[in-house]
Amino acid sequence: MARKLKKIKVLFTIPDFDTAGSGKALLKIATRLNKAVFEPHIACMHNRGAFFKVVADSGIPVHVFQYTTPMKPYHKGIWNSLKIAKKFREIAPDIIHSFHFSADYSEALAARLAGVKWIYSKKNMSWGGSSKNSWHMRTFLAHHVIYQNTDMKKQFFPKLNNTSFIPRGVDVGEFSYGAPNKELLKKYTISAQDRIVIAVANLVPLKGVDVLIKAFNQQELKANKWKLLIVGDDKNAYGKELKQLVKTLKIEGKVIFTGKVLNVNEHLNLAQIFVLPTIFKGEGSPVAMLEAMATGVCVLGSNLPGIKDQLQQYPNHMVEAGNIELWKSKLLEFTSKTPEELKALGQLFYNQVHEKYQIANEVAKTEQVYKKIV
Repeated sequence: MARKLKKIKVLFTIPDFDTAGSGKALLKIATRLNKAVFEPHIACMHNRGAFFKVVADSGIPVHVFQYTTPMKPYHKGIWNSLKIAKKFREIAPDIIHSFHFSADYSEALAARLAGVKWIYSKKNMSWGGSSKNSWHMRTFLAHHVIYQNTDMKKQFFPKLNNTSFIPRGVDVGEFSYGAPNKELLKKYTISAQDRIVIAVANLVPLKGVDVLIKAFNQQELKANKWKLLIVGDDKNAYGKELKQLVKTLKIEGKVIFTGKVLNVNEHLNLAQIFVLPTIFKGEGSPVAMLEAMATGVCVLGSNLPGIKDQLQQYPNHMVEAGNIELWKSKLLEFTSKTPEELKALGQLFYNQVHEKYQIANEVAKTEQVYKKIV
C-alpha cells in the first residue's frame, strides 16, 4: 500500500479583512491550492471587517492573534517575537506566506525563531524613507520574495536570487462581459444615450481621482453625453474632498459616486472606458484594471510601475501621471471614438487577460514557489 504523502501546510498571514482588496487576493489563492498537496491556514489580528465572515465561511482554518510586534526597543521586540514564534510552532506550518503590506520584519524574525520557512509578497512600491531599513531586514529574513511587477525587481531586488515574478490574476468567471443592468441604470439616472467613463479604486490621494475629475471637466465631454462613474468607498476625507471638487466645478450631474459596492462586475458593464489615474510611485499589480479588461472595457492608465506591465503592448493607453492637460487630451481622444471602436479595443484587453492574467496562472506559479522552498 502506498504511503500517504504529508501535505504542505501553508499559513497565510494578513493584518485584517477590513479592506477586502488584499484579503480577496489571499483567499482566491488559498481556496484554489491543490488540496491533495497543500493544507492552507490563515492568520489575522482581529475578526472585524465585512469580508472576515466570507473568510470564516471558506472552510479554511483561521487563527486570530497578534502576529507582529514593534521591534523597538529591541530587547522587548525580540522577547515578543519569541512569544509569536511559540504560536507559530503550535500551528506548525511548513511555510508562512505574508500578505502584510508594511515593512514589518517581526513576523519574519518570529518565523525564523520557530524554524518555519517565511516568504512575503511585495504588493506596493513603498521602500525608501523611514521604512527603508525595515524593508531590507524583512527581505534579508525572507526565504523567498514574490514580486508583482518588473519595476520591483529593478528597484528593490536587483541582485537577489530568491525571488519570483508572479503578477496578480483575475477570476474570468467572476468578471466577464454582460449587458448593462437596467436597475443600476435607473439607480444612477443613466439614459440609453449616456456613455460612461469609470474609475474603480480605493479612494485615497495616491489614486489620483481628483486628476481624473479635473481632466473630465471639459465642454466636449458634456456635450457628447459622457458621465464619470466613481466606484469606491467615498466616506473618508478624500472622498469628501472629491465630492466638494465636483460641486466647485459644477458638474454634479456628470459625476456619479456609487460608494463601496459588491457587484463591481455589473458596474464595469455599464462603462466603455476604464481609467486608473494613479499619481504616486505606482501600483503593485492593479487587479482593478485586470477586472476591467476581463469585462472587455477599453482601459487607460498612468505610466507608472504595475500599470506599465499590463499596458506595455499598448503605450498609447498610458498617460504621464498627474498631468491634467495630457489626461484631458487622452480622454478627448478616446471619448471621440465610436462605441464599436471602443468595443474592438476592449476585445484586445479581454484577450490579454485570458492569455496572461487568469487567477489559475497566479495559483500555479505560487504552488511552484511553495514546492521549491519545501
